[in-house]
Amino acid sequence: MAAAPVSEDKLSPQDTTAVPLRACLALVGGLAALGFSAIFVRWAGAPGTVAAFYRMAIGLGMLTIPYLASRRGRPRFRAREALVALIGGSFFALDLAFWSSGVMLSGATNPTLLANTAPIWVGLGAWLVLRERLPVRFWLGVVLALAGATFVIGLDAVQSMRLGLGTLLGLLAGLFYGGYFLITQVGRRSLSALSYFWLSALSATLVLLVINLVLAHPLGGYAPHTYLSLLGLGVISQGAGWMAINYAQGHLPATTVASTLLGQPVLTGLLAGPLLGEPLRPLQALGGAVVLLGIYIVHRSRQVTP
Repeated sequence: MAAAPVSEDKLSPQDTTAVPLRACLALVGGLAALGFSAIFVRWAGAPGTVAAFYRMAIGLGMLTIPYLASRRGRPRFRAREALVALIGGSFFALDLAFWSSGVMLSGATNPTLLANTAPIWVGLGAWLVLRERLPVRFWLGVVLALAGATFVIGLDAVQSMRLGLGTLLGLLAGLFYGGYFLITQVGRRSLSALSYFWLSALSATLVLLVINLVLAHPLGGYAPHTYLSLLGLGVISQGAGWMAINYAQGHLPATTVASTLLGQPVLTGLLAGPLLGEPLRPLQALGGAVVLLGIYIVHRSRQVTP
């Protein structure tokens, strides 16, 4: 969840010279916050969909006051504008539900790694729906990423079907996040960043509430450490993390931000060893490296495409 970027034209010349450093620090801080998201989910020990609900509900609460302040004196949304944001939020809800559930089944690293395949699904969606021509490098990246993903899923499935299912859920999360990204591109043409993200957060929270009711997952009755972990997930990973990254996006090149964020699954994998007792296995690291290389190639090919 991201907030509206800070505008540089409101800064003094002295402040402007400090912006790149602040933006770099914000990007690193945001990356660290996102890297901890799977750790918080595992620490909480609640069903994945419950963790996803609290993550969005807390994030929604953090955005509500700034959102209401930004809407003063402004005309109401058109129905179509709001509908696009609500649909986008539904996709984001499914992304979080699949990813969090995958983390609870397979551990922190592999579902997080495969959830980062979203750029592949965005590119394929642009090719299928928008008829966008994609360079050969894009397809090379897709082949590498999917080959690495198949290898990682296979490693888990050999150990147990539970692990394989959790890793597969991470791949589905990436698919739905790709859909959310494409819908967001449409929604942001007519809505401000804050308005779009608040509406999509509202939608995601409601969808996750319904999912938990259907699955009969209780939203209460957990141990205190569970609520502390969920609070960390909502405040640090969802709220502060995405606000920091959004600030960095306003002041750093897109290539820098996108490439840096590929470090999220790497950081999660490194943290999972000492904090969760889930050390990286050599073959797992090899498959993950192939996936990240493929995603990086996809990123670069899309950035140079007109």
